[in-house]
Amino acid sequence: MRILGIETSCDETAAAVVADGQSILSNVVASQVKLHAQYGGVFPEMASRAHVEAIVPVVEQALYEAHVGWCDLDAIAVTCGPGLPGSLLVGLNFAKGAAWSQALPLIPVNHLEGHLYAHWLHTGAAGAADGKLEFPLLALIVSGGHTELILLHAHQKYEYLGGTLDDAAGEAFDKVARMLELGYPGGPVIERAARQGNVRAFTFPRAWLPDTYNFSFSGLKTSVMRALRQYNGPRPQRLIVDMAAAFQDSVVDVLSAKTAQAAKSFKVTAVLVSGGVSANTVLRETLRARVEVPVYTLPLILCTDNAAMIAAAGTLHYQADKQTPWEMDIEPGLKLA
Repeated sequence: MRILGIETSCDETAAAVVADGQSILSNVVASQVKLHAQYGGVFPEMASRAHVEAIVPVVEQALYEAHVGWCDLDAIAVTCGPGLPGSLLVGLNFAKGAAWSQALPLIPVNHLEGHLYAHWLHTGAAGAADGKLEFPLLALIVSGGHTELILLHAHQKYEYLGGTLDDAAGEAFDKVARMLELGYPGGPVIERAARQGNVRAFTFPRAWLPDTYNFSFSGLKTSVMRALRQYNGPRPQRLIVDMAAAFQDSVVDVLSAKTAQAAKSFKVTAVLVSGGVSANTVLRETLRARVEVPVYTLPLILCTDNAAMIAAAGTLHYQADKQTPWEMDIEPGLKLA
C-alpha cells in the first residue's frame, strides 16, 4: 500500500511516498526559509505563491525518488488544516486535481495528526519510537504555530489536555530571536547562542497557570523586550547570549514540567514529542530527565513540516475506507480534539 502525502500548511512545500504507513520511500521538502528570513517570520502571501511554483516539481521528485508512478499509488493524502488559508489551498487543489485525474481516493489529513503519526514511521534514528508504541500515549506538539498536550487513548482517539493561550513556543522563539537580532528561524539560532550563555544571568518569568495543562509565552516575550530596553547603544555579545540562554531555559522549564506532570497523572506508557521546536537539544534532554516513561523524538526532517507524516496519518483513514466528498474544503482553524 503506497500513499502519496502532500503538505503545504505553512511555508514548506512537501511531498512523500510512504508504504504501509511505516516505510518512507521518499520525502521531499522545498523550504522557504531564505524567502521569509528578511521578515523574521512567514509572510503568508509570499508563502502561497512559492507553493504554487514548487508543488509540481516537488511531487514529481517524490515520485521519482520512490521509483513509482501514479499507477502505483493507492491514494493521495493531503493536509486540509490547520494552517495558512492560501498555503492550504495550493496543496488541496493540487491533490484534488491529481486524485480526480488518476482515479485515486483523496484523504484529508489534520496537520496535527500528521505530527503524531510521524512516530509510527520507521527511521532507525536514535530516540525514535519507530512505531513500537502502546496506548495510552501523551503527545507534546510544539512548533511555530502550535503548543499542545494531547492524550492518545487509541488510534485516532484523542483528548485535548491543554495548549497555548497566546504565542506558540516556536513563535516566541522567532520573536525573541528578532529582538536579539540573531536571525530566522528563531529556534536554531537561539539554541546556538544559548550554548555560550549563562542561564542565571537573567530571571525571566514562567507562566505556570496552576491546575491546567495550558501554556503562555507572551509575558516571557515581553520580559525579554523590557530587559533589552535597559541597554542603550551597542549591545555586547555576552548580553545577547545570556538573554538567549535565560529565555530558552524558561520555555524548556515550563514545557518539560507540564509534560512530566501530565505523563504521571494519566499513567501513559510513553511521551511523543513532535514539531519544529522538538528538535531543540536542551528540550529533549530536559524531558528525558524529568519524565518517568520513555520520551520519543524524531530525526530533524520529521520534526519540521513534512509530507511523510501526512501519508502515515492518511494510511489509517485509507484503511478505515472513509469516503471523502469532492467538495471538501480547507479548514484553517481545524482542531484535533
